[in-house]
Amino acid sequence: MTATGNTDVVARLRAAGCVFAEDEARLLTAAAAETGADLAELVAQRVSGTPLEHLLGWAEFHGLRIAVTAGVFVPRQRTAFLVDEAADLARALPSKHPVVVDMCCGSGALGLALATILASEGHRITLAAADIEPAAVECARRNLTPIGAAVYEGDLFDPLPDELRGRIDILLANTPYVPSEMIAHMPPEARDHEPRTALDGGPDGLDIFRRVVDAARTWLAPGGHLLVESSAAQTPQAITVLTEYGFAGRIAESDELYATVVIGTKPAM
Repeated sequence: MTATGNTDVVARLRAAGCVFAEDEARLLTAAAAETGADLAELVAQRVSGTPLEHLLGWAEFHGLRIAVTAGVFVPRQRTAFLVDEAADLARALPSKHPVVVDMCCGSGALGLALATILASEGHRITLAAADIEPAAVECARRNLTPIGAAVYEGDLFDPLPDELRGRIDILLANTPYVPSEMIAHMPPEARDHEPRTALDGGPDGLDIFRRVVDAARTWLAPGGHLLVESSAAQTPQAITVLTEYGFAGRIAESDELYATVVIGTKPAM
């Protein structure tokens, strides 16, 4: 593409409100060159609100390129903090071969990132993932099958093999936590292009969280940990829920990533 053409792309993206217009123009131009796609069509879709990651076919997350397809939740950069917290907990586990489950997995980004971190340090894990959305399951299998992780389709714990019951050491659960009435106020690229099941957390944003905590009592191993992303405003309620179900709860926050993670630990026997 000529310098003038690239300038035009940047100008269109900036006019549409893309904060990182220069970076997006570069990525879209490269994607068109690599795939043979029409750059003008890619730009038109981006301007209309299609997530950049859906157009590229991948998202960068925790230093990895994660396959992301249309209709699949795009992993947020702030969620890298949840992965880091999970890695710290996994390192401290007595088990030398912990069992990890990525619940509401979307593309499988969290599970893949955690497995990659721990593998680089010589740790072995058994990883499984699950999601209710068929498109997400297909995408997660693209990302996770190469590392030997199984991905199951179904509602929360329902599709998991019974052999995992009571054996999960680390449960990553990026549950939807946007209150239902706030969905309409989300950016169009999320509201119109990502599955509502990945966004809508019910009236107070904690409906799915409550279901996960309830079931986790059975599925977590003694001393196992549940990690869930949350908004800062929801943390008092979330801690109350964890306490009611017998978990030791705490909050981890990252000012740098504007991230809040609720962590529940099942009592050790």
